[in-house]
Amino acid sequence: MHWHYSKRMPMPPLVRVGVWESGKFIGCVLFGRGASPQLGTPYGLTQLECCELVRIALTKHVTPVSRIVKLAIKLLRENSPGLRLIVSFADANQGHHGGIYQAGNWLYLGKSAASVEYFHEGRWKHQREVSGGAFGGERKIADPSGLPKRRTEGKHRYVMPLDDRMRERLASHAQQYPKPPLREKQAMAGSTGTAAV
Repeated sequence: MHWHYSKRMPMPPLVRVGVWESGKFIGCVLFGRGASPQLGTPYGLTQLECCELVRIALTKHVTPVSRIVKLAIKLLRENSPGLRLIVSFADANQGHHGGIYQAGNWLYLGKSAASVEYFHEGRWKHQREVSGGAFGGERKIADPSGLPKRRTEGKHRYVMPLDDRMRERLASHAQQYPKPPLREKQAMAGSTGTAAV
């Protein structure tokens, strides 16, 4: 995952869609259950009806990222007939606003709740990862009370309904797209390079 800013793989199970351009492997798009076992609950969906787009990791490329994501979703839908919704998050703490999703006509549902991260084993980790509550786990990784901590703002939440009824249900909750921060605008004006979501 050296083409993604986090340098980490999300937790399985995952659906991996490889991306090739002119016969050369340029990266992948990954779908999974996400960090929360209740990902689909706010939308009245089960874990089998909802998934998260958890990674877009690409090296230099020509094809727009929004088109790559669109094709990956097409493949996912063909192989997951019961799937009704894809959720994804743009990390505002990394300067992302979700331009990829905006270009793909995703619905924007606002920001997730702010959270706390702890510095453990050389990197900042979400409180669920440290306490062992991530992915339905119960094992405590470390005692958070003895670790440096910081508060992080919520992430931008985008959804892609996969059927008309789901889009109709969520359209009334859609909010205006957030604008990119200045430094991201400057980066977007440059050459194509690594994509990170």
